[in-house]
Amino acid sequence: MTGWIGISLGDVTGVGPEVALKAVAAEAGADGTKYLFVGDPQFALRANASPGLDLRPFAGYDAPGRFFVLNPAASLLPAPLSAGSPAAAQAAVDALREGAARCLRGELDALVTAPVNKESIIRAGHEGFVGQTEFLSDLAGTTQTAMMLLGHDEKNRWLRVALATIHIALKSVPERLTPEKITLAIELAAQSCRDLGLSRARVAVCGLNPHAGEGGKFGDEEITTIAPAVRAAQKRGLDVVGPLSGDTVFHYALQGDFDAVVAMYHDQGLAPLKAVAFDTGVNWTLGLPFIRTSPDHGTAYDIAGKDIANPSSMIAALRLARQLARNRQTR
Repeated sequence: MTGWIGISLGDVTGVGPEVALKAVAAEAGADGTKYLFVGDPQFALRANASPGLDLRPFAGYDAPGRFFVLNPAASLLPAPLSAGSPAAAQAAVDALREGAARCLRGELDALVTAPVNKESIIRAGHEGFVGQTEFLSDLAGTTQTAMMLLGHDEKNRWLRVALATIHIALKSVPERLTPEKITLAIELAAQSCRDLGLSRARVAVCGLNPHAGEGGKFGDEEITTIAPAVRAAQKRGLDVVGPLSGDTVFHYALQGDFDAVVAMYHDQGLAPLKAVAFDTGVNWTLGLPFIRTSPDHGTAYDIAGKDIANPSSMIAALRLARQLARNRQTR
């Protein structure tokens, strides 16, 4: 059976449509996957000028062709639009909601989300919007999700980093870090290794403080919060170690000692990941009832419409989505 991948176009005043169309064109020959671009058709067609896909209006899953566009709104967006306009932000939210709904109904095998701008979405009236991960989790009715970023270097050595906390101020991390959040990140990181079909699921857990706290000299979160979560996971049979010093653990993970790393906060995990795989890093939302990946970059308003955006991260996101969908179908 031919699979379907949905792609929400994100903020169409950014590079989302461009990298989405370029990425699908680059990957189209890999297999017979069908693609549904969810967003404003005008912007999709404009972005398709260079890739030149046979892009058709969506008329049903049995329609001939492989590349389709679906407008989740009742009308087309006005043109031209300024960068981050409220209309574009609302369209991005509509595309996310439509793509997720089709995944939840089992119509799409995965959803790949192009970048949005949080500030623009908030200005458009969605005051509680934190990010696409949280928005999709709410639509799916779950809080048991975590963000994983993964990518590889030029030697094909992988880093896979799950985050215990994400988009919060650094000063808030100690009070927001709980054994439950760490436990969830460990469990989802281990499950991600199985979903990828890896031969093992060995997880390393970072400490929060320098040198993992030096036995309590630099803070006691390792003793009171992180170590208990690690021990509890070990008792459940998970192959997990920690807390380990954040300044060395990623080196050993890149060498292959660990299959995934759980970081305590956003930049602790993403700084090494982006140093290794800046152009090809992928964001994968763990714990959703459907597959969701996205490129690890923003809207890049400054280069939108110039046909110079690098689609490498979107290509990686498409490849991961297809891989996960294949693995899920063969279980």
